[in-house]
Amino acid sequence: MQYVLQVVLLILGFVMLWKGADWFVDGASNIATKFKIPQIVIGLTIVAMGTSAPEATVSIMSSIQGKADLAVGNVLGSNLFNVLIILGLSALVFPLIIKKDTVYIEIPYVILITFLIIIMGLDGNISRLDGIILLLCFIIYLLYLFFKAKNEREEIIEPVKQKPIWLSILFTIIGLACIIFGSRFVIDSATFFAEKLGISDRLIALTIVAFGTSLPELFTSVAASRKKNPDIAIGNIIGSNIFNVVFVLMLASIVKPLPYSQAFTLDSIFALASPLLLLLLTFANKKLTRFSGVILLLSYVVYFIILL
Repeated sequence: MQYVLQVVLLILGFVMLWKGADWFVDGASNIATKFKIPQIVIGLTIVAMGTSAPEATVSIMSSIQGKADLAVGNVLGSNLFNVLIILGLSALVFPLIIKKDTVYIEIPYVILITFLIIIMGLDGNISRLDGIILLLCFIIYLLYLFFKAKNEREEIIEPVKQKPIWLSILFTIIGLACIIFGSRFVIDSATFFAEKLGISDRLIALTIVAFGTSLPELFTSVAASRKKNPDIAIGNIIGSNIFNVVFVLMLASIVKPLPYSQAFTLDSIFALASPLLLLLLTFANKKLTRFSGVILLLSYVVYFIILL
């Protein structure tokens, strides 16, 4: 009976993620249009932070419970999944046009903070001091977004049917709630089955939990790509990866210093290589093509085979 309940919760979680992502993207897009906010800013902030809520919850609770491997592995695994799987799938659905700021500033910032985490982990520990440094990185990111929103001007395309602002806000809130609770159901069910198979905390964090906490990004970015809204699709992923490092790990390490196991060396290298690969694929033509999407997906397959 317990196994049946977990299967039901798993299916329910996927349905909530699917519908929640649709409502969330619609609501956020309409809000951006109504207030003439650039779509990329919405993707990098509201959508990115909202879809990163599961990572924040899991990592912070893991830190409190003394499960550092789960906290760190969740962030590294999620960031890998975000770039290699989610952007790979999104590009297959619809090739993504990427803005110059994303290529020249935001993706390099992901590379920089990922490298910073590797440096911090060399002594085997992400300390509270490291957490304060990450907090400064987060403040820098927020200041960048503030000036980006203030200075960037883009053509606002009015949708065919503009929803009232109250309805857009309601859609956004309900969509986010479905994403968070649906993700929780998926994580709990998947972890239940993984533990029954005797898988380690690190492997669970890098695969099952990372997959589960990245499902909001997956459904949101693919939905945005399907709706031909590349700014939210790419902004969601880049923003989420930045948020995972400079906010989620920052909070988790300030709550309790995180031991950084040497076993994470391989995962850290791949976490650094994935945005480098993304930058390489998009630097020349500012576009993530279907072919590039295939390369990203195959890169994750290679990582997964090595991981196992």
